[in-house]
Amino acid sequence: MRSLLVQSLLALLLLANTAFADDPVSSWNDTEPKKAIISFVEQVTREGSPDFVPPSERIATFDNDGTLWSKQPTHVRQAFTLDRIKSLAPLHTDA
Repeated sequence: MRSLLVQSLLALLLLANTAFADDPVSSWNDTEPKKAIISFVEQVTREGSPDFVPPSERIATFDNDGTLWSKQPTHVRQAFTLDRIKSLAPLHTDA
């Protein structure tokens, strides 16, 4: 899960750093939603902008649709179940 958070933050940084790239998300189709996202990130990361958000106040959240999952195709419920089994197994040694 920590890996997903790190990857998500890195993706946000790539969007925010448009000064060093002609197209910060070149793998995306050139659509209105892409333009809107890039515009939003530019507005909230540009110092002096009325919409500027200081880095310490920036929070990124992502839907669990799998678009940002790395090479970990484990379903969330499966990962949760395995973690619960590991944490509860020591309590059930009488079986």
